[in-house]
Amino acid sequence: MFAGGGTGGHLFPALALAETLRILRPDAEFLFVGTRDRIESRVVPEHGFPFRAIWISGYQRRRILRNVLVPLKVVVSLLQSFFLIKRFKPDLVVGTGSYVCAPVLFMASVIGIPTVLHESNSYPGITTKLLARRMTKVYTAFESVARWLPGVASLDTIGTPTRLSLGTVSREKGCAAFGVDASRTIVLITGGSLGAASVNRAVLDNIDKLLALDIQLIWQTGNADIDRVRKSVGNKAAGWIGPFITNMAEAYAAADLIVARSGATTVAELCVVGKPAILIPYPHAAEDHQTHNARALEEVGAAVMIPDLELPTRFVEIVTALLRDAVRRRNMKEAFQRFGRQHAGTTIAKKILELVE
Repeated sequence: MFAGGGTGGHLFPALALAETLRILRPDAEFLFVGTRDRIESRVVPEHGFPFRAIWISGYQRRRILRNVLVPLKVVVSLLQSFFLIKRFKPDLVVGTGSYVCAPVLFMASVIGIPTVLHESNSYPGITTKLLARRMTKVYTAFESVARWLPGVASLDTIGTPTRLSLGTVSREKGCAAFGVDASRTIVLITGGSLGAASVNRAVLDNIDKLLALDIQLIWQTGNADIDRVRKSVGNKAAGWIGPFITNMAEAYAAADLIVARSGATTVAELCVVGKPAILIPYPHAAEDHQTHNARALEEVGAAVMIPDLELPTRFVEIVTALLRDAVRRRNMKEAFQRFGRQHAGTTIAKKILELVE
């Protein structure tokens, strides 16, 4: 049984891990548990896994009135989790962080079913802090997580599972998928599945300066900004512009430089593809975990971090400097290769099967 979702950063590692387990054990049965109104309810069935919803939501730090029902939701979700576990009879329950997995993991630990918790971020969320001591095993992507979880003997730093297609696509195939010129420098810009308004604004404000560098873009704007961006860019030969990228393996393969938020999934994927990156943490992320993620990569020389508020003054300067410094980009790529853990999904899947056996 898998529990995780709310955001892609908590869902996609679970899906990647489940897909790896399905390859290693074709006879295994799976059940995903999440919420009805978030990304998991749509994406999990698309990947061929059964899905059940529980009634739970996270604490709203900026919308206090929305928290009135949270205590009731906790009670109801615990009961729902109990009956789902009793019905499905899992050999092991895996949670990938966020409020979505909390009631499922807690109830499984009470019943006595082995539990695995995976933390993708460099700074653990509330769920991880509350449940880590109860888990059979805790896997992390960053060694720095250990100092925030004192006394958790079951902790092991392995990495974050990522989609299996990453790193298997040639640059030529990636460029062809987006209709960009493989002989030119390609910059991938992505603000995540919903896009990032501040990142889009920084690119638009400097579009002429960027294109003057003889580059092409693969630019994921999000649905909210796509019309405005396309209208502003007009007939400029900017490359590919779209609201959403489904074939991220091809996008990463084509890119020479990546501009992105620093959510857990993005960071894990960057560690696999090993491309130099400019990371712009989402300033309102829970526990400010995106800043912790970006800083961890910047400290090892794999990325450059720009705080969201500094985008208007620093963005084009840093992009220009990196595009003109091939040596630094090569050093960043090598830093990623030293830092990254490319086979995390397979390693964790094998350890899970050992726990089950």
